[in-house]
Order: sequence, then C-alpha cells, then structure tokens
Amino acid sequence: MLSQTCKTAIKAVIYLSGKSELGEKASIKEIAEQIDASEHTVGKTLQALVKQNIINSLKGPCGGFFLTESQQNQPIYNIVETVEGKGIFKVCGLGLGKCSESHPCPIHNEYKAARELIEKIFREKKVKDLCSPVTNGLAFLMG
Repeated sequence: MLSQTCKTAIKAVIYLSGKSELGEKASIKEIAEQIDASEHTVGKTLQALVKQNIINSLKGPCGGFFLTESQQNQPIYNIVETVEGKGIFKVCGLGLGKCSESHPCPIHNEYKAARELIEKIFREKKVKDLCSPVTNGLAFLMG
C-alpha cells in the first residue's frame, strides 16, 4: 500500500525523533546509513517533509535535520499524506479507477476494511509513540 519512499520517510522521521530527544541533529548521510536507504532518496524526501513542516532543518556546520516537541507529537498520518497524497486511503486495492460500493473489484470489501484499519493506526500513532520502542531496542528501523 505504501511506496518505498513513504516507508523511508517514516523511518527517517522516527530516527530523527530519537536524535531530537537527545537535543541532536542528523545529516542526510547519517540518516541514510541508519535506515539503510539511499542518500538521494533520503535527501529528496527530507526536503519535502521540511517544506510541509513535518521536520526542521538548519544549515551550516552545526546544522542538520531535527524535530520539535510538537512535531514529535504529530500523527504518522501527516508523513504518509505528505509523501503519498490525500487520496492514499481511498484507492482501489487492484488499482481500478471506478471501484466503489456499487461497482466493487473482487477484493473491495476486504481491502476497504484493511485500508481503514491502517489509516486508523497512522492517525492515532504519534511519531514519538514509534520512536520509544526503537530507542529502547524493542523495535528496529533496519532489517
């Protein structure tokens, strides 16, 4: 359902949340290494997130990317919406343009239920909620 870019964005923000809790900033290179993603993808993704005020950046020798406390309290949904667009939780599971209740695809009802559950998780979970398990070694950002 989510693109690789969106997954990269979520992992990058979770990583940045942990750094920000320590009062630190992170570079594109560091983030890319820590989440096992290409620097190019991470750089472009972070630029889009800064533009939408999901994260912050500071230029210069002491610069880097970071999150404020209020940004750590935002739902993961904000990241997904920024990368995937507003309609991500409305699309057909098979990619049909005219899938609906009255004209369903073969997996319409099951996919709709799964899609609604995932949207609910992303709306309820805050960035800091996903950061804690990673910081405590209970969850990981790399396989």
